Amino acid sequence: MSVETIEKRSTSRKLAPQYRVLLHNDDYNSMEHVVQSLIATVPSLTQPQAISIMMEAHTNGLALVITCAQEHAEFYCETLKSHGLSSTIEPDE
Repeated sequence: MSVETIEKRSTSRKLAPQYRVLLHNDDYNSMEHVVQSLIATVPSLTQPQAISIMMEAHTNGLALVITCAQEHAEFYCETLKSHGLSSTIEPDE
């Protein structure tokens, strides 16, 4: 068996690395706008979850929105930014 075959086998079983989508607090968006933007961006979020995320960012300056595959995380981050929110992603270690 070649090294390449062994590598392909080991990488095919690995799960895609997960990324955290983070929401940063700001002083210019209303709480309601943040909640609506979260719900519009991440369809799996309920209103109570979105309110909780918004309050965590408001209180602590930063909140975890969702942990997901990198491609989805980048999409959610960019979509939040398009709503005027401050968002980043980081690897979930």
